[in-house]
Amino acid sequence: MGIKKSLTTLVFLCFWILSGAQVKEKAEKQIPASYCISPMEYKLYKMINDYRQRYDLPPIPLSKSLCFVASTHVNDLFSHHPDRGSCNAHSWSGQGNWKPFCYPRDENKKNSVWDKPAELTPYRGKGYEIVYWENDAAIIDSIITLWKSMDYFNSFLMNSGKWQGKRWNAIGIGIHENYACAWFGEFPDPEGEPFVCGQETPKPIAPQKEQTELPKDQKGLAKEKPALPKEKPELPKEKPASVLPKETGKVNYYVIVKGVAPQTELLQVLKDLKSKGYSNSRLVEKEGKQRVSIMEFSEKIKADSALRQVRKKWEDAWILEK
Repeated sequence: MGIKKSLTTLVFLCFWILSGAQVKEKAEKQIPASYCISPMEYKLYKMINDYRQRYDLPPIPLSKSLCFVASTHVNDLFSHHPDRGSCNAHSWSGQGNWKPFCYPRDENKKNSVWDKPAELTPYRGKGYEIVYWENDAAIIDSIITLWKSMDYFNSFLMNSGKWQGKRWNAIGIGIHENYACAWFGEFPDPEGEPFVCGQETPKPIAPQKEQTELPKDQKGLAKEKPALPKEKPELPKEKPASVLPKETGKVNYYVIVKGVAPQTELLQVLKDLKSKGYSNSRLVEKEGKQRVSIMEFSEKIKADSALRQVRKKWEDAWILEK
């Protein structure tokens, strides 16, 4: 009887310890309620999306989780300098609530620095990082200029090179002293967007109750609602001849798989498409900008049908009317 009671107690203790560990792990992944990003970080985020928009790329949603990871990392880089010796700027020190990591020395199939978002936040996907460093305090114009000028960094911003065909559904920005970084993720962030420091959060407006009773005067008698004057219906006015729609010429619909980019990159994409059997692919120019079309149609309904098939391989494909 004593042995059975001891075993029961031991099982209970094990369950209690494991439950406590799970609660602690969950608590560590919670982003502080007071967390916000700086106006400077938000401005850099807007600059990245403005840059993408010029090349017909969709905006990347701002991620609270990835911003928190980015902010944590730049603070660690500045305060503890894990980027020494054989460890580069993607490394993490052992001075925080995370596993230390020397990149690329510690990288292997089961252990990746790109798992930091899942380690620190509720974000379930991997995150991929680009880093900036300079001797003096970081200036966002210098950050974006460097990232756009180097192919490695620019491939993240433009979904080109290694990241061509990928779709970023989350981005996080962190800037601290002379360090800056951006984290990119393919999964949407369940935490949504962060607040910008110094900006008040919008307060929900309580729905107003509809007034079902007539207002009463001082004698308690109900006042009658004044009758509204009847409005005369306006007759439709004829449009003057000068503003009548003009007849338009023939319109073609092009399925675009590559937006505005440097000429050499567009020609390479076109060459690759033709080598894979897409003989109707071509460069299409509109308003002085060139794009790569994989097929064209004279009817919108046919173009829409083809677009659904093309998007199975090129998620960002779209239709250009010309």
